Amino acid sequence: MKNALKVVSLFVVVVLASFVIMSCGKSGGDNAEVKWVNGVPQVKKPVVISITDVGGAFAFTKEAFENYAKTYPKVVERFVYNQAPAPELPGKLLAMQKANKSDIDLVVGGLDILSSGIDQGLWEKIDFDKYLPDFKKSLIDPAVATQALAQDFAVQVGFMTNGPYLEYNPDKVKNPPNTPEALLAWAKANPGKLIYARPANSGPARSFIMGLPYLLGDKDPKDPVKGWDKTWAYLEELGKYIDYYPTGTGATMKEFGEGTRWMTLTTTGWDINPRALGIVPENFEIIFFKNMTFVNDEQYMHMPKGLSAEKKAIVLHIMNFMTQPAQQALTWDKGYFYPGPVIKGVPLSMAPAESQEVMKRYGRAAYETITRDFKQAVPLNPQDLVTAFKIWDDRVGSKK
Repeated sequence: MKNALKVVSLFVVVVLASFVIMSCGKSGGDNAEVKWVNGVPQVKKPVVISITDVGGAFAFTKEAFENYAKTYPKVVERFVYNQAPAPELPGKLLAMQKANKSDIDLVVGGLDILSSGIDQGLWEKIDFDKYLPDFKKSLIDPAVATQALAQDFAVQVGFMTNGPYLEYNPDKVKNPPNTPEALLAWAKANPGKLIYARPANSGPARSFIMGLPYLLGDKDPKDPVKGWDKTWAYLEELGKYIDYYPTGTGATMKEFGEGTRWMTLTTTGWDINPRALGIVPENFEIIFFKNMTFVNDEQYMHMPKGLSAEKKAIVLHIMNFMTQPAQQALTWDKGYFYPGPVIKGVPLSMAPAESQEVMKRYGRAAYETITRDFKQAVPLNPQDLVTAFKIWDDRVGSKK
């Protein structure tokens, strides 16, 4: 009996030792320091990198990502592209991180996903001095403040002089409103003909709720809790004449373009790109609010927590690549995120010929002078934006 127990005990010890050795070996392989040669991470074999887009940024970033795979075939075998609504992704990432999985290597999105990710501790902090040493020094002036909002948890890849303002069907709207009060009166007279999406997943809607405090003369445009009394009251009243709030801007543009709705909120990119793609008729018009303040927008690259050391190195290298002039020139795209580039020295003349033609045909002269003719504001910081989304969902969205 004693001999049998000794044999069993020895077997358990051997199994446990083997498990420890295998675990240590796996951990060392995943987290060992990655060697860099001439600024490029050295990997054992090319890897597959999974990228998730939550704000439509693939429209102006996918070509540059593919350029990376072509330029560094020994680093990346291929990219896998996925899309997800911004409100749904944090829960998925949290579940993966708790399970020690890393099915998503890179996330591209705006202030909505940046904010919720910071709030829930989803992102790795980035050492800019080590991996993107020249990036912050090369930013265009208005992008300096929007990069600062990321608190080093993300890298800006696209910049837009944003909004909010209105786009309308000129065959249906003969006297478009140019103040919040006039918009409310128009919506009341034309119930169901104005549409906008849930702010937590829509750039134009997000810019609208952040821009209203400036337009309405609210107490503190940077404080959605104590400084937006007029804004929340206005949005609740406006909501009485809106049928429903779609989950994303694409749905609003589809209904707007088809003629179901006569007016919507827009931004520079959401005006140019849907007309260029034929989703919205080319002759649809825009109108700015009187004395408006433009709340700028941005798209970021984020690194989720839980990646192996090898994948971290690759993602950091991709981020650096995406912020170089040749790749930034591609962000002019078809006007989706106007103007696009976040760094200096990337004029439209550097963009592909197709992009230049789109901007010539579908751009508007007024966009070229926005930074001169209007005040510019930085969006809410991530924590306050998350709070604003929650308040809107409770006081406005829940009513539908």
